[in-house]
Amino acid sequence: MTVTAFDALEYFERLKAAGMPEELAKIQAETMRRQADAQSAALQRALDRYDEASRRELATKGDIQDVRLEIEKVRAGVERAKYDLLKWQIGGWVALAAVMAKGFGWLGF
Repeated sequence: MTVTAFDALEYFERLKAAGMPEELAKIQAETMRRQADAQSAALQRALDRYDEASRRELATKGDIQDVRLEIEKVRAGVERAKYDLLKWQIGGWVALAAVMAKGFGWLGF
């Protein structure tokens, strides 16, 4: 960010050159300088707060690594659930085939 400083002396000289009495020009220039300083300080405080808030929301390498580990845990859980489901499906189909074989007399008993 570029900051342009208020040149109170130049402002004072311009007011005098425009015909304003020296005392009034001096008071006006000082008042404008104070206002410019106050605005500059307020802007700097706002920028500092914004920078601090932005930094708090940034993810660190550790945060990213934690997310990766959580993703791997979820993937492992899904794979485990998938194989458990497949195991139960196969068992169910075998049981159904045995019931059907018994019902239709395919096994001779």
